[in-house]
Parts: sequence; C-alpha cells; structure tokens
Amino acid sequence: MQRIGEVIESSTTRFTAGAYELLEAPPFGSLVRAQTRSEGMAVYGLVYEIRTGSKEPGGRAVMRGRTYSGRNLYDGEIYHEHPDLAEVLQTEFSAITVGFVEGGRCYQYLPPHPPPVHYSVYPSDDAELAGFCESSDFFRSVLFAAQIPSDELLSAAIRAAARARPDSRDYLVRAGRELASLLKDDYDRLTALLRRIRP
Repeated sequence: MQRIGEVIESSTTRFTAGAYELLEAPPFGSLVRAQTRSEGMAVYGLVYEIRTGSKEPGGRAVMRGRTYSGRNLYDGEIYHEHPDLAEVLQTEFSAITVGFVEGGRCYQYLPPHPPPVHYSVYPSDDAELAGFCESSDFFRSVLFAAQIPSDELLSAAIRAAARARPDSRDYLVRAGRELASLLKDDYDRLTALLRRIRP
C-alpha cells in the first residue's frame, strides 16, 4: 500500500503527519498506520483533525479568487490557475493513538514508543480496519480522550468499521452494546452516540 504522508510531530498519545498531496488527507475517523523503528511494529491512530494552511510557521494563506485583471476564480479553478499553491500550502492530519501491531499481534493500548518524526504513514484497508475493530478495547481511550471531538470521532470510526465488514449490522449491534456498557451512567451521551452510528 502506498504511503500517504510522514510524521511531522509525535507524542505518546497522538501524532501529526504531513500529507504528500495537497488536500489529500485520509477521512475523519479513518484508521492510519505509522511505522516505527522496531522491525514488524507499527502504531495505529484514528484521524481526528485535518487542516490545510501555509507551510511557513505563523503564515496564512492569501485570497486567490480574483485575478489582477478582475476575473473571478472559484473553488477548483483557483488551484488550476495557481499550481504554485502546492509549494506554499500543506495539508496535515492528526491522529490519536489507539493501539499498535507487533509480530503480527494487535494491541489496543499505547505502544512503548511513539512513531518517529519523518517515518511513513499508511492508510488501513478494509481488511486491516475490520481486523483492528474486532476488539472494542479502544472505545474507552477515544471516549475519554481530552481535546478531541471524541464522540464524533468514535462514531465515524464505528461507521467505517461497519462498512468494511460483511456483517455490518451485527457489528453495529455489538458496538452499541459496548457503548451502553461504557456510558451506562450518561444516558444523553449514549443515545446521541447510538443515533450517530445508526445505519
């Protein structure tokens, strides 16, 4: 599978990657895999933020929708007229660490080390996503993570996992039961999450 970016910032609980193609980040809630220095080990993360902006620290993009001759450009036309935007803008995505794979076994807790800066990041295909989501141990990590849209993120990940499986309805029922167990004391939050994962 072709790599989609490289790690540009890394910590024990999350990592940020720069996408190799402008505006081409994996979708919100998708599972990505970052390589590590250990042979046969990779870190899994769920994409919780996608952003595009200036490559220069503190810099901002400038408007390009009106040319000097007064012609108006819209949306994709702007990128077509200004191919240099790929040199001055960068798309980045951040992922919360939800587990790792080592020696062919998958673990849904924090790895011993975060992925190193400049190491490759890959998307997960349907088989890898379905295999990872066979266990729901990572639900708790996402639900109670700080400073991320945890409910939206977990529901997006559950919907993606359901689409990747032939038994999608059965998976959604199992996921709903796990959510009910984790949020038994927070009925409002539980019902909102269940509505978000409904097919």
